[in-house]
Amino acid sequence: MNILIFGASGMVGQGVLREALSAADVEQIFVIGRKPITGNDKRLTQIICEDFAQIQQSIAQLARIDACFFCLGQSSSGMNEQQYHSVTFDLTLSAAKALVQNNKSMTFVYLSGSGTDSSEQGKTMWARVKGATENALLNCGFSAVYLFRPAVIQPLDNIRSKTASYRFFYQMLTPLFPLLKRLFPAYILTTRDIGQAMLNAARYGYSTPILEVKDIGILVKQ
Repeated sequence: MNILIFGASGMVGQGVLREALSAADVEQIFVIGRKPITGNDKRLTQIICEDFAQIQQSIAQLARIDACFFCLGQSSSGMNEQQYHSVTFDLTLSAAKALVQNNKSMTFVYLSGSGTDSSEQGKTMWARVKGATENALLNCGFSAVYLFRPAVIQPLDNIRSKTASYRFFYQMLTPLFPLLKRLFPAYILTTRDIGQAMLNAARYGYSTPILEVKDIGILVKQ
C-alpha cells in the first residue's frame, strides 16, 4: 500500500514512519512536512511544505494514497480557542478535504487524544476542538476513518518529542515506565504500539472508528 504521513518529525509520527519502513506491504511512503527529515530509504518521498496554508497544493501531486496517518499536533498551552481551532481543526480538515477528492477509498487515521469531547460541549477547550475535528473527519467521505485516542505514550528507539516540556516529562518517567506499564497497562502505549496499530487499522480495519487505549492495544496484536 501507498501511505502518507503528516507529522513524521513528531514523536508519534516518528514511530509510525519507523514501523512503515519495516513493513513489507508498504510500497511507497510520502511525508509532508515543513522541514526535511533524516531518511534515505528508496520508498520514502519527502514533500516540503513550508506554509501549511498551501497544503492542498502539496497534496494535489499525490495520485493514489491508500492510507493517511495524520500525526500533526500542537499543545493548546498559551492559545485561545480560535488559535487552537486554526492549528487543529482547520489544518486537519484542509488536508482531509484535499485528499478525499482523489482518494475516497482510502483510510484516514487521525491522532487525537484521551479525553476528547465528542459532544463538543464540554468545559475543556482542547477536548472540544479535538471532538469537532473528529466529528468532521467522520463526515468527509473517506472509506474509513479511525480516531486514535492514546493517553501516556512511551517513546522508544531513540525517538524524542519536539516539545521541550514533553521531553522533560518523558525523561523523568523513563526509569518508571516498566513499573507503570505493569501497574497501569490500560493507559500506557509505546511509539511502536501506535505505529503498528495505525498500520493495522489501514490493513484490517476495526470495529469502531474511535479507538481508546484498550482498542489500540488490541489492534497492535492483529
